[in-house]
Amino acid sequence: MERALTWHDLITAGVAVAVGIAAGLLLRMVLRWLGERASRTRWSGDDVIVDAIRTLVPCAAITAGAAVAAAALPLTPRTGRNVSMTLTALLVLAATLTAARVVTRLVKSLAQSRSGVAGSATIFVNITRVVVLAMGFLVVLQTLGVSIAPMLTALGVGGLAVALALQDTLANLFAGVHILAAKTVQPGDYIKLSSGEEGYVVDINWRNTVVRQLSNNLVIIPNAQLAGTNMTNFSRPEQDLSIMVQVGVSYDSDLEQVERVTTEVVESVMKDVDGALPEHEPAVRFHTFGDSRISFTVILGVGEFSDQYRIKHEFIKQLHQRYRAEGIRVPAPVRTVNVQQGELPPGLIPHQREVIVPAKPVP
Repeated sequence: MERALTWHDLITAGVAVAVGIAAGLLLRMVLRWLGERASRTRWSGDDVIVDAIRTLVPCAAITAGAAVAAAALPLTPRTGRNVSMTLTALLVLAATLTAARVVTRLVKSLAQSRSGVAGSATIFVNITRVVVLAMGFLVVLQTLGVSIAPMLTALGVGGLAVALALQDTLANLFAGVHILAAKTVQPGDYIKLSSGEEGYVVDINWRNTVVRQLSNNLVIIPNAQLAGTNMTNFSRPEQDLSIMVQVGVSYDSDLEQVERVTTEVVESVMKDVDGALPEHEPAVRFHTFGDSRISFTVILGVGEFSDQYRIKHEFIKQLHQRYRAEGIRVPAPVRTVNVQQGELPPGLIPHQREVIVPAKPVP
């Protein structure tokens, strides 16, 4: 100390600390009130701004009060530098935590807005958080006077050993980044793998891709396996898709009437059933003379993959009702078998009968 500590110094330092704490608490209350008001607006940017300064500004106020208190005390130059470095490091640490929270929220919001469904790509969120925290940690060490050059060198050498030991983990990490960067799969997409697994992509994290099946079960797929397998994405390039329903009518049906009635049913289903596409143009295509029926395909428009089951259900119900009202018959498969009676050929025991089915004549 350059001079003796007096009561005036202690009172001044205490008042400075108390004012700093009171200012921090007051600012936190004001910012909480602003956060409630910001949450009611449509723009999400004000939520991010308020959240960014909610922790940083009160911490800065308290740090400023502590700095004024330290300046009021008769500290030695060395102690003053140490106190100043400590307060600066604390402020940098608070700024780092705030920046990590804000940036990760922005990345998460961007990922959700790109996916279109309430899914998340936590791989980008986690990578962003780790990068921001690591940079802030290095700045804090540099502020405290710790040289980070040897640490960076050690991290470079140790990173090579870690990379060799974690080959599978790093392969899944980079595969997940590649999947999201290439936009082949995004959270919210409905996919089906060549191995049979299918469902909605819930999340793509640093190691696995989580797929929720229609039965509400979760399938965990390693990112490297997902990137290296054949896959059908039913949500890209467009979420709308067409489904085909196979129908058959008897040979004595009026095909013009069948097409007209089926088209009317398709139009009704497209307009009345949730998940259908009202602007879809009905399509009926006859294609096969079967054994007992004339078969044709009806093409329906579906807004999303899981809606097809409800739309097929309603279409078949309404089509069956209209066919019965119009007298259009949907025959069951029938096969006629002619049995030839006569002497049994050698080798047949008495209780057996030989059934001969004539070959179908070639038209």
